[in-house]
Amino acid sequence: MAGGPRATKESSRSLEEKEPVSNSSEEEEVERGVNVNDQVGEEDAEELEAVERTADYSDEEENNAAANHGGGELDDEEERMACKWGLVVAILISLCAISTGRELKVKIKHKDHQPVYSHTLARVLAEYASAVYVSDTTQLFTWTCERCNDLTEGFEMIELIIDVQCCLQAFVGVAKDLNAIVIAFRGTQGTSIQNWVTDLYWKQLDINYPGMDYAMVHHGFYAAYHNTTLRPGILSAVERAKELYGDIKIMLTGHSMGGAMAAFCALDLTVNIGEKDVQAVTFGQPRIGNAAFASYYSKFVPNTIRVTHEHDIVPHLPPYYYHFPQKTYHHFPREVWLYDIDLRSLVYTVEKVCDGSGEDPTCSRSVVGNSILDHLAYYGIQMGCEEGGSCSTIMDPSSVAYRTMDIEGNFVLSRNLSFDSLRRSSEVKGQVDSM
Repeated sequence: MAGGPRATKESSRSLEEKEPVSNSSEEEEVERGVNVNDQVGEEDAEELEAVERTADYSDEEENNAAANHGGGELDDEEERMACKWGLVVAILISLCAISTGRELKVKIKHKDHQPVYSHTLARVLAEYASAVYVSDTTQLFTWTCERCNDLTEGFEMIELIIDVQCCLQAFVGVAKDLNAIVIAFRGTQGTSIQNWVTDLYWKQLDINYPGMDYAMVHHGFYAAYHNTTLRPGILSAVERAKELYGDIKIMLTGHSMGGAMAAFCALDLTVNIGEKDVQAVTFGQPRIGNAAFASYYSKFVPNTIRVTHEHDIVPHLPPYYYHFPQKTYHHFPREVWLYDIDLRSLVYTVEKVCDGSGEDPTCSRSVVGNSILDHLAYYGIQMGCEEGGSCSTIMDPSSVAYRTMDIEGNFVLSRNLSFDSLRRSSEVKGQVDSM
């Protein structure tokens, strides 16, 4: 990702900060301002309101002057306008000066209650999407890997599923700070990503999604979740987690192909399992179905955010053909597009919340998707496998006691949650209820 000042580490406890997304069918109020940082967001918001009040006050002064003096002389009007905008520019420059190291955001308000985009939550889930690539299964299972810290510290792993035959990996656990079950899917490994991207150009819509008229998907995307060891392992872990932690929400995430599997899992949990509180945030996800499927998906899993980055090639694939809407792939909403802008010597990342079509022409579709590098970093977090990563896994002998294996070599590392975990979950629930 292009360099420059970036947002500092946000506290995962600030997840209440959310920005409502836009709806293309309604009037939108757009506020451009600096990223709401946990510690100084309120100050920025007040200063931005001051800018708006200054502009409104200046407009009122001009109107009063025009009423009292018949419009005044042209020179007087120009002088007032110059003073007005000079003051506004001065305030904006001061905001930029104090905003070093933060990300520029566009906050969009609307009347309905569609899913909201939270920068902090997206960063937290991006760290989970990054961690699931770790090939050392012992470090991942015990949550001691290099990527298993920062905003995800304290995560309690329940089950780690490895499908050796299909080179797939996913985990299920509980994040107490989110008060949620987190499910993360690994994307395509680094040694094969170039071939996988090339193959995406030719994937055809070739099967009907069960129970959804006219909804079509590619069998490879569908089968990666439904026809492997991932689905039964995940559903079992979710059931065990709910027995201990109660009816808490479920959050799914994944990068690249992992994002596609996360979407299919979210739909499965909602439609087939009957879960009510399911949220998905994916990163660099490819298209997985046609427009009918996208419509069904957004109906059943409306609380979904697809984050895209700059010229990332994968969200552009398989190709979208505008003139053949019935026969082409179509993204489901809602996209959030990350792109950099240069402000003299500073580089800021804009997080643009896109419209509800899933194929907003002003977001990632407005640029050429030709970068694998942009695909491998989101919010400055490394995505993809570690250096030299492959489908091979590393396991310490101490983890064997937690392992079950089938005849094809696929295995699951599963932890029996202790009574102590149950006691801690009750404490967390009490803390959440008191907030």
